[in-house]
Amino acid sequence: MTFPLPPIEWLLPDEDATVALAQRLAALVCGHAPESLPAGGRIHLRGELGAGKTSLARALLRAGGVAGRIKSPSYALLESYNVSNLYFYHFDFYRFSDAHEWRDAGFGELLDDQAVVLIEWPEQAGTRLPPPDLDILLEYAGTGRRAWLTACSEKGQLWLTHLTSSRR
Repeated sequence: MTFPLPPIEWLLPDEDATVALAQRLAALVCGHAPESLPAGGRIHLRGELGAGKTSLARALLRAGGVAGRIKSPSYALLESYNVSNLYFYHFDFYRFSDAHEWRDAGFGELLDDQAVVLIEWPEQAGTRLPPPDLDILLEYAGTGRRAWLTACSEKGQLWLTHLTSSRR
């Protein structure tokens, strides 16, 4: 199988639909899916300012068990959480002006396959990042959003297969 595969369109007409998608993804990345996929994986979140990247990330973190305040990593660049020995790393590379900055910041060692890694604005790191398991492009669609989900690994393909088979 050659990756990335063609994207799957997912309409998000409102915040409830975004939360529902995040909850489904959280079950997969946290290892709670019926297929017993191992926990962890990398998701890239792309799209224009205000397209819903942080909203989707927050909803996924909340569904993954993160309690308390979930801050945007826009200024800190990274927010990390630990839930039952599963690490969540939420990055925001928007402010990077050079593709080398993410490595210079020491973030490379946090891209662990056993952790859930969410990266907003991954394109700011150029081609330096390893490919994600799942790439999500968010676009405006009227008053809602449209998500394009692309599997970039076997794990990502398993996630998409599960997501599309459980769609209502």
